Amino acid sequence: SQAAKMKLKHNINPVLLQFINFIVLVYSLVTYIPWYILSGSKQAIAKAKQVKARPVNNKPGGAYRSVNSLHCLASVLYPGCDTLDKVFKYAKTKYKDKKLLGTREILKEEDEIQPSGKVFKKVILGKYSWLSYEDVYIKAVNFGNGLAVLGQQPKTNIAIFCETRAEWMIAAQACFMCNYQLVTLYATLGGPAIVHGLNETEVTTIITSKELMQTKLKDIVSQVPLLRHIITVDGKPTTWSEFPKGVIVHTMASVQAMGAKADTGNKQPSRPVPSDIAVIMYTSGSTGIPKGVMISHCNIIAGITGMAERIPNLGEKDIYIGYLPLAHVLELSAELVCLSHGCRIGYSSPQTLADQSSKIKKGSKGDVTTLKPTLMAAVPEIMDRIYKNVMNKVNEMTSFQRNLFILAYNYKMEQISKGYSTPLCDSLIFRKVRLLLGGKIRVLLCGGAPLSAATQRFMNICFCCPVGQGYGLTESAGAGTITEVWDYTTGRVGAPLVCCEIKLMNWEEGGYYNTDKPYPRGEILIGGQNVTVGYYKNEARTRKDFTVDENGQRWLHTGDIGEFHHDGCLKIIDRKKDLVKLQAGEYVSLGKVEAALKNLPLVDNICAYASSFHSYVIGFVVPNQKELAELARKKGFKGTWEEICNSPEMEKEVLKVLAEAAVAANLEKFEIPVKIRLSPDPWTPETGLVTDAFKLKRKELTAFYQTDIDRMYGKNVK
Repeated sequence: SQAAKMKLKHNINPVLLQFINFIVLVYSLVTYIPWYILSGSKQAIAKAKQVKARPVNNKPGGAYRSVNSLHCLASVLYPGCDTLDKVFKYAKTKYKDKKLLGTREILKEEDEIQPSGKVFKKVILGKYSWLSYEDVYIKAVNFGNGLAVLGQQPKTNIAIFCETRAEWMIAAQACFMCNYQLVTLYATLGGPAIVHGLNETEVTTIITSKELMQTKLKDIVSQVPLLRHIITVDGKPTTWSEFPKGVIVHTMASVQAMGAKADTGNKQPSRPVPSDIAVIMYTSGSTGIPKGVMISHCNIIAGITGMAERIPNLGEKDIYIGYLPLAHVLELSAELVCLSHGCRIGYSSPQTLADQSSKIKKGSKGDVTTLKPTLMAAVPEIMDRIYKNVMNKVNEMTSFQRNLFILAYNYKMEQISKGYSTPLCDSLIFRKVRLLLGGKIRVLLCGGAPLSAATQRFMNICFCCPVGQGYGLTESAGAGTITEVWDYTTGRVGAPLVCCEIKLMNWEEGGYYNTDKPYPRGEILIGGQNVTVGYYKNEARTRKDFTVDENGQRWLHTGDIGEFHHDGCLKIIDRKKDLVKLQAGEYVSLGKVEAALKNLPLVDNICAYASSFHSYVIGFVVPNQKELAELARKKGFKGTWEEICNSPEMEKEVLKVLAEAAVAANLEKFEIPVKIRLSPDPWTPETGLVTDAFKLKRKELTAFYQTDIDRMYGKNVK
């Protein structure tokens, strides 16, 4: 079974193991009945086995809906709150003096010199200081009015290019209130992509931070001719005189002061309607040029309505830790879900998240330890990192401690797969691990890329909480599916949310059909109010990816291939495009990588490969025989052609050449292949690895090089 494969290996004497198993059996029998009666697990087990979604008709390719919204899809959180400004006003009235946004104060910053001579910045942070719902509302109103004083008009674009922090959310709420269209850009985007986004949306104002202004914006401002105002959220930078004439730098506080003084008495502010654009969210494109997804007020509200329904007992007792990029639809949606339900949001960053994080001074506390959140969103890469860190610690334990941990881990895995809980193991064995995330997490939300079964199970066991795996796209306002908290199966993404329906469309080229047995398979199409308006200034691409059916229902063609299981849960099994999302959420266009490296004299042919379960790109290269032989001679390597191609030393030399060419072609760091396999044999149509037109057959190449893929991704190859 899958659970047996994921069990940890121990080295306990077989006789002792039999005795321990007997004790565990007795314990299980004695505690089973009181646990079953008192814990409410009877209902949880029943819910886990229930059908979660059904097709609305019996036709092949019929849409699946959640059993909770079979007759009507949900689209509004609260009656009458059909735009985001109304949702916040409702929450502000309901939760007025409750804490909403929290930020830790910096007590001390210092430089720490490493043995290598590098200097690392370390911080000592204080407690969280909080703004109430009322505080945030007033700050947002003043900021919105201040932007109007600077000349911002309703239904015009304004950009935010800033790290995740309270001011980001305040600025966003101001824009939602005043009907300004918020253009969001990742803080990690490269210069050309930022320039493209700012110029395409014709923004005159950008909201940013001191650091990003100095490190990213300073170099590109001259390429954005329409820019007039830069607003820094954290005070004025020391050197801002270098900006071109006509660009004025303001602080957020000064704009809020203008707004507080402004006379808005006679002027009725322009409020948004549900179909108005709330956000233009830039997402990585397959050609390297990011696309702006137009998301309306009703798209976001439908999406967060669907998401909130999957988190049981969501409310004022919950604390959410915000550290993922707010320019990503997963984080923005999660924070808006919390804001609309009376939860607190404490801000953090990947560098200050835990006690061991890179910017936290040794001996001082990371953000999770101070905040003790109950809800957290994570991308698989972060969960994998936690998994590796804990496993490394386990390997450093004494033999007795390690075997005790492994026994408890394997016992709990068995119990979880049956739907049972293990309170004794949780409090005695896993309490310390749980404290790594503050000790209070009750739901971990995972999205952005697929999560491996082993990591999901590890998080379930060690953090004693369900992992809600979700599937959604920027184009569906982040909403699609989320697993239910009592569903402890792995590798699936759950049933459609109550706001949308999902159908599978035949993809003949890939051999996937919605009539396949035992499970219908095909391209995933998402329909519902959460499906967005389309791509900004890109009609052709909008027509390609979005369709409207005879009932007026809007559908997004995701390019992902899925299958529906008997209980109505979806599993992602393939991807149509050669655009792969790496584990940390960056998109890599394999074609773009290949195009940048194909023309090298050393390369006859190249196939880039990436997996959503890993954080780097690898490649298969057919080298030019003459060029590689010459390189081998220069490096003093002697051998046959096969020996040269199979040499790890020569792989490294070719990698250096590829890396130089990749940098020259302006590939991002994550797009550059980290490992390669040199193929002594050329790819011809006869080999079945390329088409007659010599186009790469990715599926066949992957199967052909599977052993090498496993080797390059560090799997054990037998």
